[in-house]
Order: sequence, then C-alpha cells, then structure tokens
Amino acid sequence: MGAASAPETPYAAFVRLPVPLRRLAYRVAYVLLCVYRFTVRPRLTGVKCVLTDGDLVLLVRHTYGPSEWDLPGGGIKRHEPPVMAAQREMHEELGVALHELRDMGEVLARLHNSPVTVHCFRTELRDPSLAIDRGEIAAARWFDHKGLPPNLGRLVRPVLTRSGVG
Repeated sequence: MGAASAPETPYAAFVRLPVPLRRLAYRVAYVLLCVYRFTVRPRLTGVKCVLTDGDLVLLVRHTYGPSEWDLPGGGIKRHEPPVMAAQREMHEELGVALHELRDMGEVLARLHNSPVTVHCFRTELRDPSLAIDRGEIAAARWFDHKGLPPNLGRLVRPVLTRSGVG
C-alpha cells in the first residue's frame, strides 16, 4: 500500500481552473464582497506587503476591482496570525516564499464604509523571481519609490510611509 497523501486544499483545486474562469470568479466575488461590506459593515483585517529591491518597490494590479496600482496583500483568515497571512498571500499571488518579514505596524482606514486594520510588512528581495497568479494579478511591476505611478490604490502611500519607503 502507498502512503496516504494529504487532501487537496480548496485553493489548490481553484488554481487549476483556467485563468479566464478564475478571473471571472474573482470579479464576481469582489462585487458580492462589496455588497456584503456595504450592508453589514463588518470590521475587516488584512495585510499589505512592501516588497523592495533596492530603491524599487513592487506594485500589482488585480484582475478585479479598480484598475489601480496597489501593494500586494489580502485578507486575514480567522485565527490566522497577520505574518502568516502575509506569507500565504505572497506565496499565492506572487509565488515567493518570505521568511523574514519585518512588522511595520498597522494602518487604520475605511473600506466600503467598514473599518479596516491593515497590518503592514516589509522585506527586501534581491533579484526576485516571481510566479504571478494570472487569475488574480493582471500585472506586477517594479517602480522606483520616488517615481510611483499616479493611479495608486488609496492605501499605498500610507503603507509606504508606515514602512519607511518614500
């Protein structure tokens, strides 16, 4: 008898779906989440990661929501420590394993009329190799921190300031 394999996670099954189908799922989920957040106004917690390579900072554009450049990140699962959420999100979105994340504190904001606490992390990547999840991320690009594009997500500057970049 062979060794028993671990059961497949829902995320692992999801990433095997064709990219156009995954993008549609992200867009539908985003709209539903916006409606839920607007009506229920739950307290939200999430993470944003400032990934740098010298003077460069990585920004992403998602396949859903506003077409703005944003810092990579995402939501925190129930009972998940923020640092673990940051590591999970960076692995899922960008294919990078981050072991040395510096906790840069929190940024408080409102998202769709809900209070949100964003845990900020920073790490330096030298010669990074990214494996972008094309279902969730439309584009990822390195920008000089002094020459960021004009169409930034509203939390980019506060998180960069909190992390000491820019």
